[in-house]
Amino acid sequence: MSNLKINGESFYYMMINANNTLEEQKEFVNSLNVFPVPDGDTGTNMSMTFNAAVEEIKNLKNETIGNIAKTLAKGALMGARGNSGVILSQILRGIAKGLEGKTEVDSKEFAEALMEGSRSAYKAVMRPTEGTILTVVRGCGESALASTEADVVKLMEEVCEESRNILNKTPEMLPVLKKAKVVDAGGMGFLVILNGMRDALKGNVTVEIKENKPAGVSSKGPQSISEEDIKFAYCTEFIILSNKGNSNAFRDEIDKIGDSIIVVSYEDVVKVHIHTNDPGAVLSKAVKLGELSKVKIENMKEQHRHLVVDEDIVAEEQAPEELKKYGFIAVAMGEGINNIFRDLGVDYVIQGGQTMNPSTQDILDAVEKINSEIIFVLPNNKNIVMAANQAAEISDKRVIVIPSKTIPQGITALTIFNGEVGVDENEEAMTEAMAKVTTGSVTYAVRNTEMDGKEINEGNILGLIEGKIAEVGTDIYEVCRKIIEASVTGESELITVLYGKECNEDEVNEFVESLEEQYSDLDVQVYNGDQPLYYFIVSVE
Repeated sequence: MSNLKINGESFYYMMINANNTLEEQKEFVNSLNVFPVPDGDTGTNMSMTFNAAVEEIKNLKNETIGNIAKTLAKGALMGARGNSGVILSQILRGIAKGLEGKTEVDSKEFAEALMEGSRSAYKAVMRPTEGTILTVVRGCGESALASTEADVVKLMEEVCEESRNILNKTPEMLPVLKKAKVVDAGGMGFLVILNGMRDALKGNVTVEIKENKPAGVSSKGPQSISEEDIKFAYCTEFIILSNKGNSNAFRDEIDKIGDSIIVVSYEDVVKVHIHTNDPGAVLSKAVKLGELSKVKIENMKEQHRHLVVDEDIVAEEQAPEELKKYGFIAVAMGEGINNIFRDLGVDYVIQGGQTMNPSTQDILDAVEKINSEIIFVLPNNKNIVMAANQAAEISDKRVIVIPSKTIPQGITALTIFNGEVGVDENEEAMTEAMAKVTTGSVTYAVRNTEMDGKEINEGNILGLIEGKIAEVGTDIYEVCRKIIEASVTGESELITVLYGKECNEDEVNEFVESLEEQYSDLDVQVYNGDQPLYYFIVSVE
């Protein structure tokens, strides 16, 4: 029996099964990380992004394929984590464009939608690199368009086979993959998704969404709150499905009946969060704009009486402040590093970084909580920059992403900010200042490999300079000293050392004293960063 069409229900189960398959295999995808450091999270980021997408469609089984794809893409956009998650969200966005307005599709129409996924992904990346997920998704689209199969199951079988062939060629396209003896992790994650889609279509399966617990990303304020501080008792969240309303006007309308207000719009979806004593009044105003969905009302005073507040997880809801000119958001891990950013004037520190990339929605939530005309975002990690840029594009506030890729870059950018000059001057100065920072870090190897002519065994201490492995050893202090020596030049003035959770404070002080003797003509600073995974994060300026 031929399968000539994909309708909404079939597409729904294809996406759910793809999500479940990726969730099952995400650790395998993580294991393909080229660098043998403890932050391989491609599979996790893709899985959490896809899970955020399918959560949005879980009640849409009987909708058209066009409507399901559109909702799926919106969920992925808001839930995108890490570069791989952002690219995946753009793939789903392109597929949704190809399926727009359709009730069901044949093999040719679905092939075109897959190709649209590729086009959208390439547009999202400023400098596309072949041998990555981009190559695999393009091969997927091109093979689909070239197919003569009318049977959609056979089409997907061809697409999966060709995508696997292309994935296996990625080590020939990227020397770093060949040296590490792995295929591209993002490409593998996308192939896992395709396989899940094919299996659902082929077996005509019906499946449920498997639970995928979100990473512990949070936005932190200075301290926890008491029950007396809860001025507005009911945490109210919902979505308005409407293309009639103006999110700014609606925010102004509910401003006087609550606080901690977040109103984020994307196309015909408006996401609302408010603390209020009258949820009914808020909902009555909202329903005038359109259909309400996912309404959730929680009594925070009752919750407070039953919960012990964990300051590492729960964000303080701050009192409304007067509008100010500039606001700042930074992404960081480690209480000591968090405090440094707060001391430099950062309004919100999003807990995240290696292995725990915040989503586009996490960044948007932080943006909406800051009452400023202009908000600077410092991602402080190369794998968070794309999600930050995506949040900036969606937000109705003016958000400027300073593309800091390391914690020291973010700190340096903040130190030269000047509130007396214009925003463009500050953006240029902060970006230029980052280029003068050399960042090093000390961590450990999670597997055996060979890289850049260096033999690495699991458990070795690794010294990285600008993300590249420069030293391999067995002693964290010796490796740290060597990367500092390799970074210091005749123009260097300052060495900064941030030590992590696993370091002994007395040993660190002895180490720093020896650095001060070795570099007597330089300033040497040391801080307890309290960061996980990395024994040291150092910078030379």
